[in-house]
Amino acid sequence: MICMHTKNVKREAGGAAPARGRRRAGTPMDRLEMAGHLIRRLHQQSTQVFQARTQAAGLDLTSVQFAALDAIARQPGIDQAGLATTIGFDRATIGGVIDRLEQKGLVQRLVSEEDRRARRLHLTTEGERLLAASRPVVEALQADILAPLAPAERTVFLALAQKALGLG
Repeated sequence: MICMHTKNVKREAGGAAPARGRRRAGTPMDRLEMAGHLIRRLHQQSTQVFQARTQAAGLDLTSVQFAALDAIARQPGIDQAGLATTIGFDRATIGGVIDRLEQKGLVQRLVSEEDRRARRLHLTTEGERLLAASRPVVEALQADILAPLAPAERTVFLALAQKALGLG
C-alpha cells in the first residue's frame, strides 16, 4: 500500500488557490515546496514498497543489497570503493553491506592481483540466482512507486531525477 500526502490549499480572497511552488513574499516556505522533504518522503515510500514486495516474494534482500548485487553483476571484480561510488553509498557503510552479503553467501571478496590491499567483488552462484529471482520483482514494483503518475509523467520524473543527480 502506498501512502500519499495531499495538501489542503487555503483559498485566497479571490477564490483561487495559490500556485504550488509560489508563495507570497514574507511567508515561510511550506514543507511540500521543499525538494528535500519530498525526496525523503518518496524514499520512504519507495523503501516500503520494495520491502513489502520482496518479502511477499520470499526474498531476503534490501534495496541497497539489490543495488550492490546488480552493480557487481554488471561490473564483476569491482572494488568496494568503486561499488560505493556506483550505487551512491558512503564508503564507510558499504563495508557492512558487503559483510552481510558475504555472510549470506551471495558475494565473494578476492584479493586484487594488482593491489594486494584491495578486494575485488564477485557474485557467487547463489548471488547470481538471488539477483535473477529478484530482478522481475524489482522491475514490477517500479510502477507501484510512482503509481499516481501517468506513464508519460513517470518518464519525465525519471529524466528529471537523473538530471538532478547529475546523471542525465
